[in-house]
Amino acid sequence: MGEDFLPYKTRLEYLGFDLRGIRLVPGSYTAQAFITTDLDDNQITAFHPGAMSASHTHAIDTVPDITMGVVSPDGREGMLQHARQFHEAGIPFLFDPGQGLPLFSGPELLVFLEQATWLAVNDYEAQLMANKTGLSFEQLATRVDAAIMTQGAQGSRVFTGNEVISIPAVPADQVVDPTGCGDAYRAGLVYGLSHHWDWNRTGRLASLLGSVKIACRGGQNHTLTRAQLNEKLQEKFGFSLDS
Repeated sequence: MGEDFLPYKTRLEYLGFDLRGIRLVPGSYTAQAFITTDLDDNQITAFHPGAMSASHTHAIDTVPDITMGVVSPDGREGMLQHARQFHEAGIPFLFDPGQGLPLFSGPELLVFLEQATWLAVNDYEAQLMANKTGLSFEQLATRVDAAIMTQGAQGSRVFTGNEVISIPAVPADQVVDPTGCGDAYRAGLVYGLSHHWDWNRTGRLASLLGSVKIACRGGQNHTLTRAQLNEKLQEKFGFSLDS
């Protein structure tokens, strides 16, 4: 993080996050993204990486007790090194390349898949990976334990083994802002994976969280208590976090 991190640090502490893995980079600002969204939810993003460019200098072994990882859009070297470090340490991780996909060649993406346990992409990113590697998404999916492809209002699909599991989209109360919906979906994936849920439950939790997010403006302004989430899960899918 950059020298402007303090107000956000206060917010994260208020929310109860463990900040032991965060390091400040002197002379840098925290990475910033400015996203313009039109009425059809098309987006243009202006991005300044700032302190993120130093992510490769921060090894995963500086944080104790890691049981699962996520390699998501970051500095190019940071993504390469953290994936390799997770793999060498025997720590399962989700490869979520997102906007970082154009940074890598086809062979480099295949190395990521050799190291990763799971893959998560949207339909556009899935096609981009296929174009870069020369392999279909179905072929790419065989290289990890499971590959998840989100498809917006059409829901999502989980490719695992010889099975393709369809996950329904949850209609939003209102569509306000798609920014951060993919991240909310991935929060559901991480929760389900870390609690050893099956893919039907994991995908449905992820789908619901994406639906909750899209009804709020901004990537982090939505709130949901455990009781409220359980109520929504029970209403939509007939299960809860505790059942």
